[in-house]
Amino acid sequence: MDSIKNKIEQLAKALGKKHVPDTYTDYQDVRKEYERQANDDVRKLQQESKLRRIQDIHGRSDLNPKWTFNTLIEDSEDVIEAVSIAQSFIHAHDDPNWRKSGSHMMIFYGDYGRGKSHIAGAIAHQLIEQFEISVLYRQLSSLLEMRFFSYDYNATDNVAEQFREIQKELLDVDLLILDEVCVNESVLKKNTQSWLGNLLRQRMVNNKNCIMITNHNLAELENALGRYCFESIKEYDTYKVKFSGPSRRKEVIPQSAEPANVSGYQPNQVK
Repeated sequence: MDSIKNKIEQLAKALGKKHVPDTYTDYQDVRKEYERQANDDVRKLQQESKLRRIQDIHGRSDLNPKWTFNTLIEDSEDVIEAVSIAQSFIHAHDDPNWRKSGSHMMIFYGDYGRGKSHIAGAIAHQLIEQFEISVLYRQLSSLLEMRFFSYDYNATDNVAEQFREIQKELLDVDLLILDEVCVNESVLKKNTQSWLGNLLRQRMVNNKNCIMITNHNLAELENALGRYCFESIKEYDTYKVKFSGPSRRKEVIPQSAEPANVSGYQPNQVK
């Protein structure tokens, strides 16, 4: 008696159809393949989500996109040392216990054009990319101007509301970079000292980190900030980095003397 298989093959020939031999599919193999595809899809979605989060953090940080380690010129000992300290600070974020153990303050001080803001920005960019650390870069002088104008209750430009929103960001962001601290200021006003001191103390309590950038030396900075504010800084685990190398900024006035302007333009001529 013909087997069922033979009968099926004969029927297929009679109908002019080619019989496809039976194939055995292992359920476990199919399951593993589906799991692999699902995991690939999940990883892709996670990567896309992470990229969107990183782009959002970059967008809110107000950082100069050119401030990276790749564009930094390490041409002096102070910059080389600062980069070493910066990298140690970044790598420390690998340890969750370190991140939860306290608040950390880096003070970059030195003359104009020495690379202080650049290295601070490079730290911030890498922390965003590597750990999705939220960052906010602000010049202290611009914050103080906005704070001053926020007291104008007759203003119609919503500056008071904007400052309240920024104040919340100043408290909540993981890494706050304050640049131009006390620029052109020998001593901050008392109410400004109190505001800044309170801001730093609240961030310290919540284990939030700061980078402070100034042209003052440390003694001048203490005097300019006032004792209350400077005592707030002492509560942090503090890293002090001095920048003393050459300026990286282009000269506007040439070092060699220019020839006298004999036949060119001369202002305020009366004919």
